[in-house]
Amino acid sequence: MNTLTKLALGLIGQNRPRPAAGDGSVSMPLPPPRRDGSLPLMQALALRQSVRDFSPEPLDETTLADVLWAGAGVNRPGLGGRTAPSAMNAQEVALYVAMPQGLYRYQPEEHRLQWVLDSDVRGLTGYQDFVDDAALDLIYVAEHDRMSLVPASQRSAFAHVAAGAMAQNVYLACASAGLATVLRAWLDRDALARAMHLANDEQVLLAQTVGRPKPPG
Repeated sequence: MNTLTKLALGLIGQNRPRPAAGDGSVSMPLPPPRRDGSLPLMQALALRQSVRDFSPEPLDETTLADVLWAGAGVNRPGLGGRTAPSAMNAQEVALYVAMPQGLYRYQPEEHRLQWVLDSDVRGLTGYQDFVDDAALDLIYVAEHDRMSLVPASQRSAFAHVAAGAMAQNVYLACASAGLATVLRAWLDRDALARAMHLANDEQVLLAQTVGRPKPPG
């Protein structure tokens, strides 16, 4: 769906998810993340970039596991520490994964995908047309009830900082694996929140498309 159509549907509150492709209503364990064999950090930083042309080819489970662990995984099991920081270790940003077969939530402690919804919500994760058919779109959602020690007026700002750190980790994982990615803030948050059945204290922050780069030509 092109950008103008999405904008028009958004104005009348008619942005809707697509039916899921196939049966995705199963939670998925993920293979362990590969912690060696990647590019050195400085090389990954040199390759980090935003890309907006994606192949629809799905990611294999191992590559998907690496990307999700980089963004929100547990790297210190004894402490429950994550790969990305959060204020007072609130870990208030949940990472959702929108794919053709449905919507999933990444569960860092078990390193698995928990099935949430049998709808394809990729098209609601941004007004750009490329979000509809890339392998997956990550959705960063703040859970404000996890920030009880933060003043209510500052919770959104704190959550955006945490989401930004997570997104940069995803960027570096993608750069190391030769994947394409782009972080996006231009989206119909109300339509996406409705489609995801989010509660009132949950806030859609950002989305990030991930996939294999579209072949030239």
